Amino acid sequence: MDYFCDQVQQKDVGRRMQVGQELLEYLSDPARSPDVEQDQQRLDKVIDELTGWVNSSNFKVALLGLDVLGAFVDRLSGRFKSYIGTVLLPLIDRMGDAKDQVREQAQNLILKLMDEAAPPMYIWERLAVGFKHKNYRSREGVCLCLIATLNIYGAQPLILSKLVPHLCTAFGDSNSQVRDAAILAIVEVYRHVGEKVRIDLTKRGIPPGR
Repeated sequence: MDYFCDQVQQKDVGRRMQVGQELLEYLSDPARSPDVEQDQQRLDKVIDELTGWVNSSNFKVALLGLDVLGAFVDRLSGRFKSYIGTVLLPLIDRMGDAKDQVREQAQNLILKLMDEAAPPMYIWERLAVGFKHKNYRSREGVCLCLIATLNIYGAQPLILSKLVPHLCTAFGDSNSQVRDAAILAIVEVYRHVGEKVRIDLTKRGIPPGR
């Protein structure tokens, strides 16, 4: 881990690609990597640096950063919870990426966090800021991520009353893709909770026709 702590700080793209692959192999074999958690500060430093990779303008580095963070989630499971605040904002940014592959992988990592690191609502309480993101693709991505969450977990683990107001706001978004995604999300909410959501929308002043 000392070696990786040093190497993940490299800025050279070629070197990052090489180190990322080495780190993936290292994490996948617990017998080879007993020292992953031996030094908390060192682990913090590695995760911070990888979060920087996710923010890279080079999409290959960003994808590799997402892969390696995913490998850390697999390896640490619930112990990754303390890093959720660090990684979520870059993941919201990447859900607004120009490349489909990066957007999808960012969403997949968010869903993996719900599956392995923390309960879905714990993630959503921190993810909801994405509904107001300056990039319309990120706002759309958060709506699509809510649909995926409902498909996997249903409504039970979510406090939908905290999320529906964000969707109501998104109905009036300046971007048509965000408006469409918000409507799809509210349809998904309706599928899970039924008339309660219609009553809630009426209370919020959404016209019955809408």
